[in-house]
Order: sequence, then C-alpha cells, then structure tokens
Amino acid sequence: MLSKKPGKKLNLYVPDYVVFDLETTGVSCSLDDVVEISAVKVTGGQAVDEFSTLVNPGHPIPYYASEVNGITDDMVKGSPYFKDALSGFLKFAGDAVLVGHNIHTFDMKFLYRDAMKFWGETVGNDYIDTLQVARTYLPQLTHYKLVDLADYYGISAAGAHRALNDCRMNQIIFERLAEEMKNPSESAKAVKKCPKCGNVLQKRKGRYGEFWGCMSYPECRYTENIR
Repeated sequence: MLSKKPGKKLNLYVPDYVVFDLETTGVSCSLDDVVEISAVKVTGGQAVDEFSTLVNPGHPIPYYASEVNGITDDMVKGSPYFKDALSGFLKFAGDAVLVGHNIHTFDMKFLYRDAMKFWGETVGNDYIDTLQVARTYLPQLTHYKLVDLADYYGISAAGAHRALNDCRMNQIIFERLAEEMKNPSESAKAVKKCPKCGNVLQKRKGRYGEFWGCMSYPECRYTENIR
C-alpha cells in the first residue's frame, strides 16, 4: 500500500502475508530496473493466490542479467512497464505484511524508489526478511542464499532465479523458519542481535581491535564493544 512513511522491518512470524520477489537488470538499487515481479498470498500459513508479470524495463537487458534469471529482451516485449506492474502488485498485496529473502537491502529499495518516482509516496507495508531470520535461527549454516536454505530443508530449488518460483520456494522456507522461531536451538538463543534493527551482530576487526557490528551495515551502523 502507498503511504507517507515506509513500513517497519519485523522480526517475527505472521500466518497471513505476501511473499514477493523481483528480478532485475543488475544489483544496483539506484541504477538498475525491475524485469519481473511475482508474489504469493498466504492465509493461515497456506498459499491461496499468486501474482506474476514480466516487466519491460524500457531499455535492453544486460547479458549478465539474462544469464542469471533467463529473462531476455524478446520475453519482455509487450509486457507492462513497472509503473503498471507495481500498481498491480500493490493492489494484490493490500496492507499485508511483505516477506522476502534479502529484501531489506535489495527488493524493498526498488519498491521505495519507484513508488516515490511514480506517485510521490512510499510503500507502507511492514516486512520480514527471511535472510535475517535464517541468520538468527540457523547460525550453524555457512551460506544463506535461498537455494542454500532450500537444500538445508530438502525443498526443491527447480526454477530458481525466476521470481514466482523463488516466491513459492521462499514461502515454504518461511513456514519452516517459523518452527525454528517457536523452538529455537541453544545456538540460536546465543546469537547476539542488534538492539536497533534486530539483525545479527557479528565480530569485526577495527583499528582498536575486535568489536560487534551489525550485519545490516551500512544501513544500520550499530556497534558494541567486546568486553
């Protein structure tokens, strides 16, 4: 939903939400554009509806982007521009909590940027980032990409890097993470969390030795001395 203020990042489980994903022309939230947006609506922990559309970025899609997501210029011909696609997504999502993987530092920034460009407002939905949830409740893992979590839980990663397939995969993963949140392991209980944003604190080395730093840096610059 459009709003004067952006939504809050939550660190909890909700049974009703919309999981979404973007495919883009690159990794820059300021320079690149969306070429696909998809979403899965969930009620009571069960998927009930889907939304998906390719997006015409208005310029050629770089080769390296097509190599990742398989989306080509020919595929997006005749597809809506992102203003129409984003409008459709916002109507689909309503005021639901948004869920996605690495959306705090990536996908949400595209939504904020383009909503402001198109309508002079931002996206007011609260959201949950499953990357941060996984880092908190599965500290024993060494890699946290969506396909890594799928492999950990024995979930098929077929069709990864297409938005709708990633949404379906992430929805199942989020429900599995909900179980971790209800019954955290001893190692998960020992994870230090940032008091400002809720992300995981990790040990870093600075000029004066080691310190705790937030993994949301540079968005969150919280630090804590190691005593």
